[in-house]
Amino acid sequence: MHELGVVFYVVRDVKKVAEENNVKKVSAVTLEIGEVTGIIHDYLIDCWNWARKKEQVMEEAELKIEQIDAVTFCEDCEQEYPTVTYGKTCPNCGSEHTYLRRGNEFLIKEIEVSDS
Repeated sequence: MHELGVVFYVVRDVKKVAEENNVKKVSAVTLEIGEVTGIIHDYLIDCWNWARKKEQVMEEAELKIEQIDAVTFCEDCEQEYPTVTYGKTCPNCGSEHTYLRRGNEFLIKEIEVSDS
């Protein structure tokens, strides 16, 4: 389960940002996760709920997840298409000269802080 390792990195980075900005309480963290990262959202949330309780600044922080849909680009017909539906083969021209344009990202988008 690599979700736990990912959560450790997110907690570390959020804690560092909180310290640098004199934040006492983080209320929520929003992640952007690509559709083809292989990360299982339910596992990630379970790991988050366990790990956040270990850090006082984050012990009540909610995890919000925004999915980035996977999109592939075809170099032959120069069209984009949904990766998960069609895979590596372009549905427009049948070419396999394609590459993933987006959908493999994992980003901390936003850190919300509490006023109290």
